[in-house]
Amino acid sequence: MALTVAEIRALQPRAAPYKVADENGLYLLITPSGTKLWKLKFRFRGAEKKLSFGQFPDISLKAARLKSEDARRQLANGIDPADAKRKAVVEAALSKANTFRLVADEYIGKMEREGKAPNTIVKSKWFRDLLDRDLGHRPVREITPHDLLSALKKIESRGHHESAQRARAFGGRVFRYAVVTLRADANPADVLRGALTSPTVKHHAAIIDPVALGGLMRAIGNYDGRPETRIALMLAARLFVRPGELRKGEWSELDLDEAVWRIPGDRMKMGQPHVVPLSTQSVALFRQLRAMGNPRNFMFPAYHTSLRPMSENTINSALRRLGYDTTEMTGHGFRSTASTLLNESGLWHPDAIERALAHKDVDRVRAAYHRGAHWAERVRMAQWWCDYLDQLRDGAEILRPAFRASTG
Repeated sequence: MALTVAEIRALQPRAAPYKVADENGLYLLITPSGTKLWKLKFRFRGAEKKLSFGQFPDISLKAARLKSEDARRQLANGIDPADAKRKAVVEAALSKANTFRLVADEYIGKMEREGKAPNTIVKSKWFRDLLDRDLGHRPVREITPHDLLSALKKIESRGHHESAQRARAFGGRVFRYAVVTLRADANPADVLRGALTSPTVKHHAAIIDPVALGGLMRAIGNYDGRPETRIALMLAARLFVRPGELRKGEWSELDLDEAVWRIPGDRMKMGQPHVVPLSTQSVALFRQLRAMGNPRNFMFPAYHTSLRPMSENTINSALRRLGYDTTEMTGHGFRSTASTLLNESGLWHPDAIERALAHKDVDRVRAAYHRGAHWAERVRMAQWWCDYLDQLRDGAEILRPAFRASTG
């Protein structure tokens, strides 16, 4: 006969545990301490087994009967409900130990072991932190495309469209890692392609007219601020490395006798070391800079301390001081200037120009070949470019070299 709530409440403890049946194998075990535990007795493949549902009144009579019905349905489908419960407990524990934050940290650790560039690691941690507030505590297996989209939309709503796109890409890599390590079933980022606002592409302002470039070189030569800044501007134009690579340059990377600057991979955008051939003008500028006696490692120390490199805003601020606004020229624009005019000259193999700009070749075999094949051409090109800048500065006609660069 089925129990009632009143009957259950009236049950009193005894010296030894005892059982009171409800229905369909469900019963209460009353312990000497007075605890009333719900149990289900059942048979699976001929063996008698028991399943616990918790204690009354935390688990009500109605709830216990529902759990009993669920167990019987599992039995009807050939599933051992006790085994299913154990698996659910294990999965819940694994889910708790495999939150987005923990998996993201593990993935970033894998990147570090694989030798990814420090800048890549820093950016990955930043994107992890952008997603952490909404997803960090969530088991990766439970995060849906809607959950991820909601977190990304919050980033986008602050006007950070590019950050939202890149956070989606980072999240996708974390989920893909979770899938291949058997901690998630799908990658929710895959279905969100096209769901976010595409950022407006920002082109770095650059002077590509030879006459105007000559005017810029004259203005730089007359710059009346810090001498180190004037030299940084001159070298930015002549070497066309990225602004961060220039301002963080260290004396130990230079070999002025050999006329090369070896920039380590951890400062390069693509994470690969980059060797820059130096023209006679560039070597002279570095010697002039060295003669200023900066005592520390940085070629271009900050104004108030030699322990840090110059600010990332220094070159752009100097250009503003020379009268060039953000729509005319930027520190990064020197790269666009060189790329455009070197290509338009028709004198240099496009791959040599790309190598000089440290643009990554996705074909590793091709990239390895080009590093060696175009070095001699890059040395000639570096000298030609600096001679060309000098002629533009001096207002002379465009220089035509005595040699024709190889296109092989």
